[in-house]
Amino acid sequence: MTPEIPRPILAGAKALVCGIANEHSIAYGCAKAFRELGAELAITYANDKAKGYVEPVARELGAPIFMPLDVSSQDEMEAVFRHIETLWGKLDILVHSVAWAPKEDLQAGLLNCSAEGFAKAMDVSCHSFVRMARLAVPLMRDGGTMFTMSYYGANKVVPNYNVMGPVKAALEAASRYLAYELGPRGIRVHAISPGPLKTRAASGLKDFDLMLSDAAQRAPLGELVDIMDVGFTCAFLATPYARRLSGETLYVDGGVNIMA
Repeated sequence: MTPEIPRPILAGAKALVCGIANEHSIAYGCAKAFRELGAELAITYANDKAKGYVEPVARELGAPIFMPLDVSSQDEMEAVFRHIETLWGKLDILVHSVAWAPKEDLQAGLLNCSAEGFAKAMDVSCHSFVRMARLAVPLMRDGGTMFTMSYYGANKVVPNYNVMGPVKAALEAASRYLAYELGPRGIRVHAISPGPLKTRAASGLKDFDLMLSDAAQRAPLGELVDIMDVGFTCAFLATPYARRLSGETLYVDGGVNIMA
């Protein structure tokens, strides 16, 4: 039976988007796509320094919820979900686009990554998604869709990706296990694996411009993807058209991942 599809397709949906740093962020592409398709947005910012960059985006997208969220702070995380429950009473879409590792550990190679740096990268970039999902579940009473952002380096060695490779591999595995546990509740979970994009987070990787050039040359489509390609992919997966899809790691990279 074909589901009844509203117009616009995400009209009435409530989406929480975490991880916008500025208008070049992958998370911004997701938020913009959701909004264009009718969803209402809750947007978070990492700290006071980030607020000045994210607030204009929140205003542009008409987000009625705009709050701080350092994912290392359980108090801040719980405050965000309490406010969503108070204002909306529900949540349909969750985007976790958060990744971080100490610069010295990120650039030193995996062999020289400290235990403390590895643990911090895992906590911020991976386990924070699990914590966020735990708080989102009670608000997804009628089902929902959760997204987290990965990268090709989770499955294949990408020079200079270093500690983030194992961390993203763990994140992809976590998304599959969450999909299994939450499926009976009608909640679908996906890891999205975009091709290299010029974002602030990527700027910390050594020789990132070389990664961009290589991806553009190897992509079967012959060009790089952009943040809206990622955003509209997530928007599609959040609609009833994708109601039977869950637990996927979906590559949005112009086909680079299929190349030897």
